[in-house]
Amino acid sequence: MRFIRCVGAIIADGDGRLLLVRRGRPPGEGLWSLPGGRVEAGETDTEAVRREVHEETGLDVAVGALAGTVERPGPGGVTYEIHDYLATASGGPFRAGDDAADARWCHPSDLVRLPLTDGLLDALSSWGIIDPPG
Repeated sequence: MRFIRCVGAIIADGDGRLLLVRRGRPPGEGLWSLPGGRVEAGETDTEAVRREVHEETGLDVAVGALAGTVERPGPGGVTYEIHDYLATASGGPFRAGDDAADARWCHPSDLVRLPLTDGLLDALSSWGIIDPPG
């Protein structure tokens, strides 16, 4: 099994809304998820979080603690090992970009109504980011 290291950013605004992006490409095309992606060769997780968030949302972020890690199956037998970090937006022009088809701030109670990537609600809930669904 081949693992691909990825990162994601859990960013909340002053109203407690979470930043989500709608994926514009596979895997998960059309689904809402945290901004993030693959860690490039020679890049730290922190550098990858900053780069991915900027590319997908235009925002600059300060990266904080690791919130949790999940593994998700990918094409061709690969496994995505996703390390999600808490982050705080520190500026930049907010807009969807790169492989994000859209970006928006969502209240946690609205997440159950969105088509989300597999396991996102459970992961955010188990890490104490949002209340358990239901």
